[in-house]
Amino acid sequence: MQDNATEVTAAGIARLAGVGRAAVSNWRRRHADFPRPVGGTETSPSFALAEVESWLRKQGKLAEVPLRERVWQQLSGHPEGPVTALTHAGCLLLLIHDRPTVWLEVSAGSDERLSEMLPGALREVFTPRFGPESAMNTAPAVNTPDAVNTADVVNPAPLASDAHTPSGVHTPSAVNTHPAVNTHPALHLPTGPELLPSAPLLRGVAELAAELGARQTFEFLLGRHLDANPRQYTLTPADLAALMADLAGPARTVLDPACGTGALLRAAATRPDQELHAQDSAPELAALTTLRLALQTWSTVRGAVGDSLRADAHPRLRADAVLCHPPFNERNWGHDELAYDPRWEYGFPARTESELAWVQHALARLKDGGAGVLLMPPAAASRRSGRRIRADLLRRGALRAVIALPVGAAPPYNIPLHLWVLRRPEKAPAQPEVLLVDVGQFAGEGRDGPDWRAVREAVLDAWQAFGRPGRFAERPGLARALPVIELLDDDVDLAPARHLPPPTAADGAEQLTAVREHLGETLRLTADLTPPRADAAQPARWPLITIGELARGGALMLRTGGNGGHARVPVLTDHDVLFGADPSGTLPESEEEAVLTEPGDVVVPVLGGGSVARVIDATTGGAALGRNLVLLRPDPAALDPWFLAGFLRGTANNRQASSYASTATRLDVRRLQLPRLPLDEQRRYGERFRVLDEFERALRHAGRLGEQLVRGMYDGLTDGTVAPD
Repeated sequence: MQDNATEVTAAGIARLAGVGRAAVSNWRRRHADFPRPVGGTETSPSFALAEVESWLRKQGKLAEVPLRERVWQQLSGHPEGPVTALTHAGCLLLLIHDRPTVWLEVSAGSDERLSEMLPGALREVFTPRFGPESAMNTAPAVNTPDAVNTADVVNPAPLASDAHTPSGVHTPSAVNTHPAVNTHPALHLPTGPELLPSAPLLRGVAELAAELGARQTFEFLLGRHLDANPRQYTLTPADLAALMADLAGPARTVLDPACGTGALLRAAATRPDQELHAQDSAPELAALTTLRLALQTWSTVRGAVGDSLRADAHPRLRADAVLCHPPFNERNWGHDELAYDPRWEYGFPARTESELAWVQHALARLKDGGAGVLLMPPAAASRRSGRRIRADLLRRGALRAVIALPVGAAPPYNIPLHLWVLRRPEKAPAQPEVLLVDVGQFAGEGRDGPDWRAVREAVLDAWQAFGRPGRFAERPGLARALPVIELLDDDVDLAPARHLPPPTAADGAEQLTAVREHLGETLRLTADLTPPRADAAQPARWPLITIGELARGGALMLRTGGNGGHARVPVLTDHDVLFGADPSGTLPESEEEAVLTEPGDVVVPVLGGGSVARVIDATTGGAALGRNLVLLRPDPAALDPWFLAGFLRGTANNRQASSYASTATRLDVRRLQLPRLPLDEQRRYGERFRVLDEFERALRHAGRLGEQLVRGMYDGLTDGTVAPD
């Protein structure tokens, strides 16, 4: 059943028809019968989805709206907003996941009957899954502060089948063995009137769940929503979440007091008898996280709304582990009203030390011996306003490790963040030590992420060695166990880089020698590849043809980058294409079919205004196509790929095919032009373009090696590991 109230934007229409937004604008100008706007604004109008679909089909531009796209457009155009729609969809998917036969009975008949029966069916799922307070039909009033905890990740982990409950696993009871007061549950039972506008969407969601599975359907819709609103959420990468969960170790009861959309709890959820406690000051994130965790695990899930510092929903909880990515640099965290709070066992945090308030909140919610891992800004390790609290954390053995991560590990990506590993002390340690680790050397280049395998191995190896009896063996430049007494000076500076011994001189000199030799080889190759002298010629007057015309004639296939994929494969990003790097990106995991590259494809970035095109080779083939990229797959009998890529890079060609906004330049690839030349002549040009590309890559590589050598020489000369003569 199509929802006549569902609206779709021009971008949504373009996605439905598989064209660019410029094509939709042209249709509106050229076709008098194009549907009229029904909402939105003058600059960003919205249209009735049913009318758009009918028009596209009548024009022969659409055979059938894909089910996933139909459901997404219904969700994004919901009259109560996408968050309400996504929450209703998650409730339904949980019912389908837990009690599929009940949904079949509820869905029979009219939308009115569905909305009347669904709340009762959901109550039977909510009570055992989330506790009796969530089965109320009204949400409690919550005073949401200005500071919103929105730390999380978009990349979902692989999911198991939704078909059956694992053998021997029962739906958790509503009894919490670690009772906690939850006065503001994240979810409330929606009423029939609230559900009625969502009825068409829910039927589509159920149909999609039959195709993909309930868990995968929710991940697809949630991933699309997060991807469509990237500036609203601070994301915790999946690799970092997994590392934090590993540092905390196995835990039956886990709390995330600033849960976002649940990355850390998802990383920690490994067995069905766990209890997962989540809280966030953003009501929509708390609700979506609660549903997400319930769909992905049979653990008990207790979600709550509210600022954990001002309105702790779990005051009596004593957890085995606390994982947290708190908001950074918050001045309005409750300093004035929380002055006498019993959680400040290690000192009252200054107004500028909100992160130390989160550290003490985590320790207060741990049982004796319990572990906490928090992502922290590096300033928290050295600000003078926090030195007394840091000193007391060290003296009492509550702070066990400070780990400096590489740049790019998590947002803000230009800062090397820290991990603090906590342990609620059972007794004062006899000779307390703290582990300091710096894995900044494993940072990637540019916007590339860190080498997570190397980071993980180095951090966990040092942490496990630190926990074993005996003296910790120092790893120069990487890890050191430092007696607490050596840190208890006027500053109590815990920045690892300030206390780690430098790498051995021999290793540094050998590495610089290897870089120098590699640079010499690359410079010799660059000299050999330098293009010959350019001979003058008369300007050519070729007949031209556009990429759009070639695509319609079958000489090439045109595809655009996707928003997700069901397979975990390397993703070629626009940054990779612009800088000649290997595939470095990731896409949200979904059942959407990713566009995979093949050798001989030509990939073009559409944003940024640069004249760039990349021919895919055997080493890059098989990567998924990222966003803001267009893939051209030429017919080898009609087009040479290097000829195609070379002419696409022409400055005049790009200029005539680009549109300009106040802050960005967008390339319409279909308007790019090629000369009509015989295939043999194309190959002559193509070979010249290929050699130019090889020369360009050698220059770029030589530049990187030169920077590495210069940086290493400065470091070696200034720290004494390299002699001046």
